[in-house]
This record gives sequence, structure tokens and C-alpha cells, in this order.
Amino acid sequence: MGHAGVSALVSRVRFASLWLPVIAYMAMIFEGSSVSNVPGVVDAFPDTFLHMVEYGGLALVSLRAVAGGRWARVTLGALVAAWLIATLYGATDEWHQMYTPGRVSELRDLRNDAAGALVALAVAWAWGTMKPPSRAR
Repeated sequence: MGHAGVSALVSRVRFASLWLPVIAYMAMIFEGSSVSNVPGVVDAFPDTFLHMVEYGGLALVSLRAVAGGRWARVTLGALVAAWLIATLYGATDEWHQMYTPGRVSELRDLRNDAAGALVALAVAWAWGTMKPPSRAR
């Protein structure tokens, strides 16, 4: 394999390492929303909290992917893109639940998904502005 082939392989592996966690996270959400009878453990938490945590996590893995795994590339555009990915996926999940027996689709849930994504990204941004600059070794 020549240099170009190795470079292409490295690029594909890097792309997969960034985006497969996003796809896996989305698949877990899809699987969870496909269940007609929600387990009792989930009932122990308020629905608003669950939506916010779930989509906050999706926003964070999306931010990592959008920023190429580098904090220096976390820009306003990357934050907006991550929020849009999480929020739009929340909309598709609510649409999916319209066709899942025993589940309901609610605009309130989408609002909580979007809010959870926003809060998680705001916290990540604030954390990044407070951390000390790394020292070159």
C-alpha cells in the first residue's frame, strides 16, 4: 500500500472514530423509543430530565465529531451544528414514536430534547473557556 493508500485509510479510520459514536448513540435512542412498554427504571425519573440528558449526550458526541475531535475547532458554527444534529434527530425520533404502539409523540418532548442539547453544549463551551491553556512539552 502506497502513501496515498495509507493516508486514505487513516482518513477513513479517523472519520469512523468521530462519527460512529454519534451513529451508535442515535441507534440506542432509536432502540429505546421503539419499546412499547417503558421499563420501570425509566419511570423513576421525570420525563423532562430523561429527554434533556439523552439529547445533551447526543449533542456532545455530535460536537466532538463536528469539531474533528479537537477542542480548538469548537466554534460557534460547530456548536450550532451539534445542536441542530441533536434537535433534528429528536424531531425524527418523535415522528418515529407516532408509529410505535404504546408511545406518543409530543412537541414538549422535542422542546426538552432541544433544551437538553443547548444546556449540554453551553456547559461544554463554558468548561472550555475556563480550562487553562495546555503547555507544550
